[in-house]
Amino acid sequence: MTTQLTLIQIDNYGPWTVTPEPRREMDLQTMQSRLFADLAQFIGSRGGYVFFSRFDNMIAVTNGIGRAGHNALQESVRNRYPVTVSLGIGTAETPAAALDEATEQIQAAGSAQDEGRTEVLAGEPLDADADATTHIAHFDVNDATGKYTDQLNEFDSFIHIERSYASLMGYMREAHGALSFFVGGDNIIAVCPDLSSADYRDAIDHVERDVGVELKVGVGRGTTAHDAGYAAKHALEDCRYEGTIVEFDHPQATTGDD
Repeated sequence: MTTQLTLIQIDNYGPWTVTPEPRREMDLQTMQSRLFADLAQFIGSRGGYVFFSRFDNMIAVTNGIGRAGHNALQESVRNRYPVTVSLGIGTAETPAAALDEATEQIQAAGSAQDEGRTEVLAGEPLDADADATTHIAHFDVNDATGKYTDQLNEFDSFIHIERSYASLMGYMREAHGALSFFVGGDNIIAVCPDLSSADYRDAIDHVERDVGVELKVGVGRGTTAHDAGYAAKHALEDCRYEGTIVEFDHPQATTGDD
């Protein structure tokens, strides 16, 4: 199994936001939001996922998207926005390693604030015949509405959700080389290597011990992020229906620990 990730970095963005003078914050937020929406539509229509991360740097799962697709993405941004983007492509056995490779590809071409570094496209996509099975885990908080939304003000609810995200994000990155992203509401999507049910239970137990928030997760796999993510959504619905905390869209090999 190999994961293909693309790092999307806005070129020279920091200096642009204050040249010739600081730009209005809500204008910047509007542009960032629109750019993310356009990237989500472009990449999503090709079976990929993109996560907003820090907005000036975004991370996409791009299994199945070749070099021509990446070129088209850069052209689309150039034609519609006052900024350009550089793209680094990385492939590896774990998502974290793939992101390291993608990042190194861009960093080798120059600083993020180097005005001479624009529209870099570095790295090689996976071959069409490569094993590109993607694993997506979709986590959510157990009874977030009853425990938080209907009981607390929005900011305090947000704190609980963000604490669970931070705890899960750190654990999955360090333990498995997985990358986890908050995607709104009480939902977290993780791009993972091939993990067992016990691995996911350990992650959920860690978050509950660490911050007192209970999670459940549906896990899917597919040749693209869309296919894997859609399967994960169905597995998460199985959790809700069965009252379980970990469900897969496909049978799992049993071990002595299960």
